[in-house]
Amino acid sequence: MLQPITFEEAASFVDRFHRHHKRPQGYKFCVAVGDGETVLGVAIVGRPVGRMVDDGWTLEVTRVCTTGHKNAASMLYGACWRAAKALGYKRIRTATLAEEPGTSLVAAGWTRIGTTPGGSWSRVTRPRIDKHPLGPKTLWQAGEPRALTAKT
Repeated sequence: MLQPITFEEAASFVDRFHRHHKRPQGYKFCVAVGDGETVLGVAIVGRPVGRMVDDGWTLEVTRVCTTGHKNAASMLYGACWRAAKALGYKRIRTATLAEEPGTSLVAAGWTRIGTTPGGSWSRVTRPRIDKHPLGPKTLWQAGEPRALTAKT
């Protein structure tokens, strides 16, 4: 069943159980799925990581992490979209590693919208130490297609 969770609790869960990412920097909201006693998975939703996608109408699921409980990830992805829509957002997106099949996203009604070549976020003018996978990603979205112009 779905249940509320604080950012700190969700981030700690990610720190303990996520296979290849640490906690994200910020968030808009979090949601958990549990069995009534134990948290079995969490989702953290925030502004889009890519600044060109941050149009004011779009949110991004920055982390989904489960203990492997059946249907937990699809339940979280579905809840994230319903909550975003209820808050007035027009779309929500996420990215998975290219080798991940996206079964939970398909089950939650999300659509594959493309791929990225991957790579580092580090630039000469803004150096960073990469602590995440740098390979290609698959992009997923629920909701309306992205508009060509920003929110006015």
